[in-house]
Amino acid sequence: MYPTQRPRRLRGSETMRALVRETHLSVDQFIYPVFVRPGKGRRDPIGSMPGIYQWSIDSLVDHLVDVYALGVRSYLLFGIPHQKDDVGSEAYDENGIVQDALRALRERLPESILIADLCLCEYTSHGHCGLLDPEGHVANDPTVALLARTAVAQARAGASVVAPSDMMDGRVGAIREALDRDGYSDVPIMSYAAKYASGFYGPFREAAENTPSFGDRKSYQMDITNRREALKEVQLDLSEGADMIIVKPALPYLDILREVRNETLVPIAAYQVSGEYAMIKAAATNGWIEERRVVEESLIAIRRAGADMIVTYFAPQMARWLGEDS
Repeated sequence: MYPTQRPRRLRGSETMRALVRETHLSVDQFIYPVFVRPGKGRRDPIGSMPGIYQWSIDSLVDHLVDVYALGVRSYLLFGIPHQKDDVGSEAYDENGIVQDALRALRERLPESILIADLCLCEYTSHGHCGLLDPEGHVANDPTVALLARTAVAQARAGASVVAPSDMMDGRVGAIREALDRDGYSDVPIMSYAAKYASGFYGPFREAAENTPSFGDRKSYQMDITNRREALKEVQLDLSEGADMIIVKPALPYLDILREVRNETLVPIAAYQVSGEYAMIKAAATNGWIEERRVVEESLIAIRRAGADMIVTYFAPQMARWLGEDS
C-alpha cells in the first residue's frame, strides 16, 4: 500500500524545480512599448512612469539598439505628432512621426519586429480615437476609412505588424482589405480586440499626450463588467482577418485572457498597461515590495493565464534580470 502521507511537491534543487516548471519567461515573449516625439537628442521623462521616456527618433534608435542587444527585439510604437488637428492627419501622413521612426529603425535594426499602434487619439486635437460628428460623437465609418489609410502608410514605412487599438466596428476588415490592395498582404494585424475602458490607463495619457478634451472613451471601449462581449469582439475581429489578438489591460483581466485563450488558436498578447507599471514602480520605490519579485510574478501570471506575448514597459529590465540568471 502507498503511504497515507507523502510530499506533494518536488523538493529538490533549483535545477530540479526548473526541470518541471510549467511556465517560463523569455525575452522573446516581450514587446516593449515606446513613445516617439519630434526633436533631436530628446529623452523626456514621464513623471508618472519612472524609467520611461518620450524619445526623439535619433535617441529612440540608439536606445533600442541597446535593448535589442538584451534580446528584446519587438517594439510597439506610439507617436506624439508635430501638431494635432481635428482629423488626426499626422497619423496617416507619409512623413508622420511614427512613419519616420519606422524608417529609421528599419534601417538600423532590420531584423526587429516593429509594431505600429494604429489609432487616431494621439493625433486628434480633441483626443478621441476617431473623427467627430457635428454632435461631438465619434463617427465610426469615416474613422475606419482613415485607419485603413494609416495602416498602409505604416506598412509602407516598414511596420512588421499593424495594431489597431481604436475599437471601431469593422476596422479590421477594412484594414486587411487596404493592406492587401496595396501589396502588403504579408503584414499581419494584431488587433486590440478586447480593450476595456479601464482606469489603469492614467499614466499613458501623460506619456502619449492624448487625454480627451471632453467626455471619455466608454462609448467605444469595452464595459469593464462584460466577459462574453470580449469573446464576441475577438470572434468578430478574427472573422475580419485579425492574425493576433491583444487583451488590455492584463492583470485585472486575467479571466478574460484565459477565456480568449480557451476559445482561440491564434497568438495572444496581453498588455501590462501604464497603471500596472506605475503601481509596481511606486510600491517598489517606497520599499513596500521587492520589485524584481513582483514584476516577475505579475508577468508569470499573465503567461500562465494564456498569453503568448506580453506588452510590458518592464521588458528591458526583465531582460537584464534574466540575463543575470543565465
